[in-house]
Amino acid sequence: MPEMPEVETVRKTLSEIVLGKIIKEVKVWYPNIIIGDSESFSDQLKEKQIIKVDRYAKFLLFRLSSNLTIVSHLRMEGKYRLASPQDAKDKHDHVEFIFTDGTSLRYNDVRKFGRMQLVKTGTEKERTGIKKLGPEALSDDFTLSYFKQALKNKKKNIKATLLDQDVVSGLGNIYVDETLWLSEIYPERPANSLTDNEIKKLYLAINQIISQAIKERGTTVHTFLDAEGQTGGYQKHLKVYGRAGEKCFRCGNVLQKTRVAGRGTTFCPKCQEVK
Repeated sequence: MPEMPEVETVRKTLSEIVLGKIIKEVKVWYPNIIIGDSESFSDQLKEKQIIKVDRYAKFLLFRLSSNLTIVSHLRMEGKYRLASPQDAKDKHDHVEFIFTDGTSLRYNDVRKFGRMQLVKTGTEKERTGIKKLGPEALSDDFTLSYFKQALKNKKKNIKATLLDQDVVSGLGNIYVDETLWLSEIYPERPANSLTDNEIKKLYLAINQIISQAIKERGTTVHTFLDAEGQTGGYQKHLKVYGRAGEKCFRCGNVLQKTRVAGRGTTFCPKCQEVK
């Protein structure tokens, strides 16, 4: 699943190719992608201009004229690409935004898990999945004092807590494993057992890794591509994710893989020892 750095990379590339374009027509080939009535979705978007592309955590926000916003979640494998209405339809193309300039934007999703919802701008946190999210990494709301307080009431393990998105949003399996390794915290430690010093190390690690991953245009491990069809570069810097059985870059011990919170989890048994 694209995580915050990947979605931010998609946002940036989309901004370069769709800003200012006016929607002439919307084709919805797979209505389940749309939350709500797909015909109403298409009708309301006619003659609307794309003013800005924002992001919150893993959600893309297409800001349109007439005070409308398309909230888009890519889920596992959703992708956008600039195309032409005359291009042959790929079997995994599910939505097409046709613009007045003769180009189009297509949404492609092999698993069909992605979703789009049209709402009034400013109501995203009340009407969409964003309302369930905590502050995103790197944001002004994600402070160390907030993070300490939020973890005090969390009895579940720290990996599950970070994956749940309600304490901090934007991290998925890749970056949770990486931040826990960097801060030397065992993935199954109860979140409320972390000391103030450990919480500070984890807080700094989250911001550091997310910042670096954004600079590297995200991580391509399986299928992630940005809106220009380019891969990310952070996979070259991964310390634990995907490296089970290899040596830890910090201590030389062999990295181990287990399952935590239903997800494959790679860690160093020495650097991240059980406490």
